[in-house]
Amino acid sequence: MKVCFSLASRLVVLALVAVVLAACGKGAPQALGTLEYDRITVPAPEGERIIGIHVREGQQVGEGTALLTLERTRGDARLVASLAEANQRREALLELQAGPREEDIAQARASLAAARAQARDARARYQRLAPLGSEQLVSAADVDAARAAAESAEAQVRAGQAALDELLNGARPEQLAQASAALQAAQARFRAEEATAEKLSVVAPRAGRVDSLPYRSGDQAPIGAPLAVLLVGDAPHARIHVPQPIREQVDVGSRVRVRLEGSGRTYAGEVRMIRSEPAFTPYYALIGDDVSRLGYLAEVQLEPAASGLPAGLPVQVEFHFDQGTR
Repeated sequence: MKVCFSLASRLVVLALVAVVLAACGKGAPQALGTLEYDRITVPAPEGERIIGIHVREGQQVGEGTALLTLERTRGDARLVASLAEANQRREALLELQAGPREEDIAQARASLAAARAQARDARARYQRLAPLGSEQLVSAADVDAARAAAESAEAQVRAGQAALDELLNGARPEQLAQASAALQAAQARFRAEEATAEKLSVVAPRAGRVDSLPYRSGDQAPIGAPLAVLLVGDAPHARIHVPQPIREQVDVGSRVRVRLEGSGRTYAGEVRMIRSEPAFTPYYALIGDDVSRLGYLAEVQLEPAASGLPAGLPVQVEFHFDQGTR
């Protein structure tokens, strides 16, 4: 009798468990997570000292709002130097394009005339000494010196003529191209320095809420360090982990309901991202039922009515699949 009662009790318990499991199975699949906002990090453009902080953490700011100000001494000096270099390159190009001045051409012609006069004098002296040298009335050294002087004077004439021709022909196309390229490079460096100098006044790239200000006034953050972190977006999104048993039914665009823990308020949402790789133990390390413990990181965008909700709130995301969905 005892055995029969025990067996009957076990059957009742098993039936109750089956009912409970069946009731649980009828519920909508859920995934847990937290509310998050898209984060924007504003990096330090230069390793300069912070001389002013114009916002506080938690403050709502608009696009272009001044956040911090960095010291500008070195940045302004580099900007002035790059501007001076660009001006110098531009004037050099204009000088080449304008060609030589009339005064330079006149000076070259005068130098050529003087060289020709010296050449005539040296040639005449050589012509006088050459016959005397053949008759041994003057030394051979004097004749050689006169001939060398005449040849040197003729070389000076050719050099003067070449210098005059260069002035008359103007700059070569290659020289103009090099000067133009140097000007463009200098102007590009100036624009880069100008952009860097403007970034020393750090502004919000988008409207949002100041989440973090890692540095204080007087600190000198290294280049690329986050000076401010902003939370942006009209409404938060829920960061969840989709369980493996329902992964094949969840895709980008899937409609869900997002329930806030504690308050019970619900919002409509849409899956905007889901990872193809599991966030927990890799599938190849699991066997049997352990595969059901996998979770796939996903993000659910909430409707605009959820605007203003704080980040970090725990949520439950309910998936309502159609009957025909596998």
